[in-house]
Amino acid sequence: MTSTPQRSSNLATAEQHGFRPHSDGAFVPVQTRSERFRSVNVDGFAPVTGREHEWKYSPVAVFADLTSGDLDGSRIEVESTIREPQDGADAPGVDVSWIGRDDARIGRAGVPEERAAANAWSSFGEALLVTVTGEDEKTVVVTRHGLGAAPRAAHTVIEAAPNSRGLVVLRGTGDARLSENVEIVVGEGASLTVVALQEWSDDAVHLASHFARLGRDAFLKHIVVSLGGKVVRVNPSTHLAEQGSDVEALGLYFADAGQHLEQQVFVHHDAPHTRSRVTYKGALQGDAARSVWVGDVLIGNAATGTDSYEQNRNLVLTDGTRADSVPNLEIETGDIVGAGHASATGRFDDEQLFYLMARGIPEGEARRLVVRGFLTEIIQKIGSPELEERLNAALEAELQGS
Repeated sequence: MTSTPQRSSNLATAEQHGFRPHSDGAFVPVQTRSERFRSVNVDGFAPVTGREHEWKYSPVAVFADLTSGDLDGSRIEVESTIREPQDGADAPGVDVSWIGRDDARIGRAGVPEERAAANAWSSFGEALLVTVTGEDEKTVVVTRHGLGAAPRAAHTVIEAAPNSRGLVVLRGTGDARLSENVEIVVGEGASLTVVALQEWSDDAVHLASHFARLGRDAFLKHIVVSLGGKVVRVNPSTHLAEQGSDVEALGLYFADAGQHLEQQVFVHHDAPHTRSRVTYKGALQGDAARSVWVGDVLIGNAATGTDSYEQNRNLVLTDGTRADSVPNLEIETGDIVGAGHASATGRFDDEQLFYLMARGIPEGEARRLVVRGFLTEIIQKIGSPELEERLNAALEAELQGS
């Protein structure tokens, strides 16, 4: 594992707020995402106040124990199920085990950029390792359930061997106050799907940073589905490190009254002829329902031939909700195929409702049909009929209250 060298408290505080020292001693804003301070050591970060660029949309008082307090880093109880999607039989080529924090496989995908992730990294004792090998498609579902009300830390490493194929589902249910890091390493020519499924209880708080590194001609489909929890903040960061690497980053969220669901997505094109597609969709209903999406795409000066696009769409179902959507695009080379971003937040399309109601469909059912049509685009891309069916049922349960 590597870490940025220790700094003085003034410098750490300035960088935590998104500033860096100028030659004359003054502080100027950090101009690019790649220049942000990184460290696996929580002491390298200043305390969180909510004014920092990475925390300004978050209810930081709700989870102060996860950013600054002591975390229980002991092994978390998990249940894992390994199977082939076609017939449910046990599949070779998948292994789930525990490794110590000094294992060389830890720290290859990325390093924390904020205090909660660094606190989790500084606290965990063992990491859960999921390895995928072999060219036959296989699925592993890892479930964490009932972690309790005490603040905890976790670390997971997912490794897809060269030319392997697999689907990994990380599922959270029950009570939790959890800060975690998830590392994803996709080897040359591998194709991996990772689904982060948040179905926590109503009072749960979950902060997660996902770091992915893609090898040559590797493909990653990364899907974040957030339905449960009081505060859920999942921030995926993907490094397209080698030529021909490709990521499809997808997200689905449904925020109810008093719920805060947040995603800060970063894609770093760092090699020639890389491709990324980012699509996040969410719906909000109920008083003080809140969603946050921040999308950063950085096309480095070596990333010639890049093809990139990101978008976020939000559907507001009731008054009293708030959806923040902030797409950002940085381009350091002009030799690209294309790059763009889009963001939209709005209510129902009255014409769609009129079309359905004119054909005898009651208004309530018509509204649910519109929302299902809006959100199921993400579910249908998972690639697991069993999981897609269960998520459609969960989405229907959410819609019954709309």
